[in-house]
Amino acid sequence: MTDPLSRWRAHAQGAVLLDGFHALKHALRFGAEVPVAVATDRQAALGLAEELAGDVHGTLDALLTEVSAREYAALVPRPHPTGVAALAVRPSREANLRALARTPRTAPVVVLDNPRNLGNAGAVIRLAAGFGATGVVTTGTLDPWHPTVVRGGAGLHFATAVERLDLAGLPAGPLFALDPEGEDIRGTRLPDDAVLAFGSERTGLSAELRARADHLLRLPMRPQVSSYNLATSVAMTLYHWSATGGAPLA
Repeated sequence: MTDPLSRWRAHAQGAVLLDGFHALKHALRFGAEVPVAVATDRQAALGLAEELAGDVHGTLDALLTEVSAREYAALVPRPHPTGVAALAVRPSREANLRALARTPRTAPVVVLDNPRNLGNAGAVIRLAAGFGATGVVTTGTLDPWHPTVVRGGAGLHFATAVERLDLAGLPAGPLFALDPEGEDIRGTRLPDDAVLAFGSERTGLSAELRARADHLLRLPMRPQVSSYNLATSVAMTLYHWSATGGAPLA
């Protein structure tokens, strides 16, 4: 099938929507299988690649097909300013579970305990990929591969293992949970095999996860400030890990 719209329809079921140039760029960099990609202005997209992502320019040149603005708008629920979209094959759950379970680990696993905000979850995945975390696990009902999460993660789901699990299925390793009643994180060295758990934006840690935690830690925060954004909390914790002996970034 040479028609991009026919290819899109053929692959849409179960595929991961890569919404925008940067999501496609990152997915390709980290080995995603992308059967179809479209752009409303192919030359403009290739110009972006030449300027920002020369390493994938050749791949994009072979992959991108130009479509009209009307055709593009029919493919994506919220058109991206770059006018680029693609479909990628989702990594197998089995492969992600193997990556999460592999020991010894050289970087922590981030656990989001019953998160509610899709954009926050995407931002956390982007952070985890940037720090080289082993993976991001969510519990509860939020789908970490929802298109809005993938958009917030800028396609970096393909740079780390992302799965939804119940508490019984969490990866092995010492469980450090962030909680206002915990010990100051600045006095703790986080090991590379740590499992770092963060509660939901509204209700914090579930009672079940809190009871399972090996250590409760708190982030430094000025009195009368109620909380940090979830992604900010993850960023501060991963930075603390990296700054106090975490594995060097490749």
